[in-house]
Amino acid sequence: MDRHPGWSPDTVTVLWCTTDGDERRKAHTLVVRAAAGLLDVAPSEIWLEHEAGGRPVLGGAGKSLHVSVTHARGALAVALTGLAPVGVDVEVVRRLRAAAMARAWLDPAEAAWVTGLPEEDQSVAFLWLWTQKESVGKALGQGLRQGGMSRQVPLPRRWPPGEDAPVVARRLPGAPDVVSAAVMVDGGRRVIGLALHEGTVGASRADDLRLDVRRVSAAAFG
Repeated sequence: MDRHPGWSPDTVTVLWCTTDGDERRKAHTLVVRAAAGLLDVAPSEIWLEHEAGGRPVLGGAGKSLHVSVTHARGALAVALTGLAPVGVDVEVVRRLRAAAMARAWLDPAEAAWVTGLPEEDQSVAFLWLWTQKESVGKALGQGLRQGGMSRQVPLPRRWPPGEDAPVVARRLPGAPDVVSAAVMVDGGRRVIGLALHEGTVGASRADDLRLDVRRVSAAAFG
């Protein structure tokens, strides 16, 4: 992966790609190589470890970075930042029993939003929220435990969002120290959710948070 010595640790960088298999190993390789490129060090100076709860952490020269790793069928994504604990999730857009799932698992306001959309939009809308909830759980270090599915995330201000829409992180209702966002990628075939837990370092202004979401090629693993 290319070196990026001008990268700022105040940016949340999300790199994603499609893959033909072995997503877990490739995601681990990508996060190490991405961290090495951002910090301008050799990949051999960084290694990936896991906390007792499963959260990935970087050792060696990568200790200054917070990272998150996710993979789904045929796709993977990693998030890196020097700001605060981060979470990322990727899902393949597919047809779901979205209305029933929304009523069963989501906050009532979120369920009302999903079920109020045309049926053809409901599956992607559900995944738009789901990926953010997964990401928030990762950023908090607790997954979807302790009511994670019912934890509200911001509803989109514009729908459908489209890939040309700016990626803007917004504060969670009732949790001002956590921000989240979602973005459609790969021609609308996948959605990526992202979250940052600012509370561990003191809140910053969400409007100034810089998000860099980029697709990378298989060469990142070479």
